[in-house]
Amino acid sequence: MGGVDKGLQMHLGLPLAQHALRRLAPQVGRLMINANRNLAIYESFGAPVFPDEVPDFPGPLAGMLAGLSHCETPYLATVPCDTPNFPADLIDRLVRGLIDAGGDMATAYTREGTELFAQPVFCLMKTSLRDSLNSFVRSGQRKTGQFAREHHGAAVVFENDAAFFNVNTLLELQQLQPPG
Repeated sequence: MGGVDKGLQMHLGLPLAQHALRRLAPQVGRLMINANRNLAIYESFGAPVFPDEVPDFPGPLAGMLAGLSHCETPYLATVPCDTPNFPADLIDRLVRGLIDAGGDMATAYTREGTELFAQPVFCLMKTSLRDSLNSFVRSGQRKTGQFAREHHGAAVVFENDAAFFNVNTLLELQQLQPPG
């Protein structure tokens, strides 16, 4: 997005990060935010804010690692701020997938025709994966999907791929706004 803080971009009158918090809040017991700049603004949203623990902003896995380090429950659910319309039953379905698979992690997938596409930042994982994720990130790995594949996990398929439309440009954000 040209260097702007994506989570603070406005969507329907609220920053994208607030949309994620509001959509996730009824699905989980506690909320937290991973952010590396504008911390005071994020703190004003009412959830604790934790920056990455590793240098050089290595991407979503660093945020997941920060979440695992501060999570006070046996499981951590993660969602990105740039997908404001993710399913309202996301966590319930990930929990069911995790239980059914007897695994350590459940990841959302969408379908295009007969192909499945991972949405690995939408996941539910055991907090016991923290050390494994720490080693993975510190070894230079950056692929969220690769980490998920290396752990016994569940692939939970969501048929509505539009719910996972993520905003990477200001034009894409504009496309999410109602006409008028």
